[in-house]
Amino acid sequence: MSAPHPLEAGLRQGLQTLALALSDAQVHTLLAYVDWVAKWNKVYNLTAVRNPQEMLTHHLLDSLAVVAPLQRQLAAVGKAAGATLLDVGSGAGLPGVVVAIACPQVRVSCVDTVAKKALFIQQVAAALRLPNLQGIHARVENLTQTFDVVSSRAFASLVDFTAWSRQALAPDGIWLAMKGKVPHDEVQALPPTVQVFHVEHLTVPGLDAERCVLWLRPAP
Repeated sequence: MSAPHPLEAGLRQGLQTLALALSDAQVHTLLAYVDWVAKWNKVYNLTAVRNPQEMLTHHLLDSLAVVAPLQRQLAAVGKAAGATLLDVGSGAGLPGVVVAIACPQVRVSCVDTVAKKALFIQQVAAALRLPNLQGIHARVENLTQTFDVVSSRAFASLVDFTAWSRQALAPDGIWLAMKGKVPHDEVQALPPTVQVFHVEHLTVPGLDAERCVLWLRPAP
């Protein structure tokens, strides 16, 4: 019998704190994903975080903290199943890959302008058998497909994020922006065509830092 993954106990404790009920298979897939990031990081510099414990808190649990809010928003608009999500400037796949693993009913596309990062997502999708995940090498403003949710994690200012991805948002779609502290200046700078309709403060297990998610949509 193989030894447990060194991050497994911490991940399971974090999931319990977040009240996220994932299967053993999903837990092991998340751990396999972290191993893939660590392996590719040696060559491709996917993320500045190298320490395994920091990968757990800063990457996995930080991304998992948005899963329940995402599920609530999708349920509220009648998209609990079959929703599409575009993760912009996804890099190593955060939070896109984590969402794809935790929410198999959501079809996740991770777009990045760096070819090797999009290739990494494709490799992860194949290796971890995630049919609901794909990597796209493109600029988000050049995409023609539209998505129910367009997400970003520390990608750009709210003004730039919403402007660049506007045409990728479905007619009744919403934006999901993961931030540290609530960026009041960025909210104030938004044009009248974009409205913030909900702000949620997130508590990330093991991470002593402010985190929040802003939900935005085109103004009616």
